[in-house]
Amino acid sequence: MAGVDCSTQATKVVVVDARSGQVVRQGRASHPAVTEIAPEAWWDAFQAATTGGLIADVSAVAVGGQQHGMICLDDAGETIRPALLWNDTRSAAAAADLVAELGGPGEWARATGSVPVASFTVTKLRWLAEHELQAAKRTASVVLPHDWLTWMIGGRRGVPFTDRGDASGTGYWSPATGDYRLDLLERALGHRPDVPGVLGPIETAGRTTEGAVLGPGTGDNMAAALGVGAGIGDVVVSLGTSGTAFTVHHAPSADATGAVAGFADATGRFLPLVCTLNAARVLDAVATLLGTDHDGLSTLAMAAAPGADGLVLLPYLEGERTPNRPRATGLLAGLRGANASPENLARAAVEGMLCGLADALDALRRTGVQVHRILLIGGAARSPAVQRIAAALFEAPVAIPRPREYVAQGAARQAAWVLAGTPEPPAWPATLTGTVESDPTPDVRAAYAAVRDNQPED
Repeated sequence: MAGVDCSTQATKVVVVDARSGQVVRQGRASHPAVTEIAPEAWWDAFQAATTGGLIADVSAVAVGGQQHGMICLDDAGETIRPALLWNDTRSAAAAADLVAELGGPGEWARATGSVPVASFTVTKLRWLAEHELQAAKRTASVVLPHDWLTWMIGGRRGVPFTDRGDASGTGYWSPATGDYRLDLLERALGHRPDVPGVLGPIETAGRTTEGAVLGPGTGDNMAAALGVGAGIGDVVVSLGTSGTAFTVHHAPSADATGAVAGFADATGRFLPLVCTLNAARVLDAVATLLGTDHDGLSTLAMAAAPGADGLVLLPYLEGERTPNRPRATGLLAGLRGANASPENLARAAVEGMLCGLADALDALRRTGVQVHRILLIGGAARSPAVQRIAAALFEAPVAIPRPREYVAQGAARQAAWVLAGTPEPPAWPATLTGTVESDPTPDVRAAYAAVRDNQPED
């Protein structure tokens, strides 16, 4: 089985044993660090990542892709303009307009399970209609990154397909009903382009040019949940470029505050999710300021006391999605001569990043999600300081899965499931390396909240 992760940063491919889930071989190719990109760059990266016959002998392939990206195709299936990615915030005003036009956040939550912000495809389509009218008029179909790459891997035969998970991030498909809201699509773009058919968890999207079965694929967060083996009561906190907190749930959600996106998952269930724009990049930035790396930052942070002696970092380095402050900037508060040390700055960076995710957990709890265990994944999750401080701020046991490419792993698990045709995905062994517990530090969160709530919206 092969699983593909077409992420913001890179295309990663893992080939795994269908029975055990063990990785046999893998490949990787980077993407440009941009928020707008020609989709053909992903195809080039996929070909580079699979060079040397990496997936030549696999029986099935599935793709997990970054959510929300807007790819507009013309009548011939050619891309009209570069794709706008989830982290491109130029459609923030369009999002606010769409929310108001439908009657407010509650109406959107009831219609699609989510209140659209600049990340969502529907808002990018409105931006396109307002700023590139000719491109909008030429748009014959709209697809998402995983839809497009799956279609390319299949030799562009037939039409692109999507799945429930990725469709639920568009802003014009309802997890509760399982149907598109084409009226919302038309409201955004000005007309109704074609949209991909929505496949079930083990339906096929065709075959590769080599004859392997193509799974339906899904969004990256849905694939990560499948890859890490999350169940009811598990909340996955993923610390990559963005930070996400999500859980597999038995019922659809509709949070009128907009904090929780009511997505579907890759198993036929649901995936309430909270996303922050700033996670590992916060640690990257502060490590650069301190002239160190992630390991050095972790050592410094653990040498400081909880609360960093009053130093608080509000980590909105790239604006923010939750809370919805697309034009916000980062802020260092409480700086005094007595606390101006590398150790305190490192601690404040880790605490600021994780306080945003602790807020995300609170938002999930308010929708009825039971949080029994945290599964901490992503590049920043490897930091001992992140693990220890997360356990204190999240006030729940933090389990540490072995570092893996969990989006690609989840896509591979889906591919194996498609071939097996069983009611549930294959039961691959858990890969936990341990569980971290720590005494709660509510004062840290209170200090963070005071800074967060006293900042202007923009």
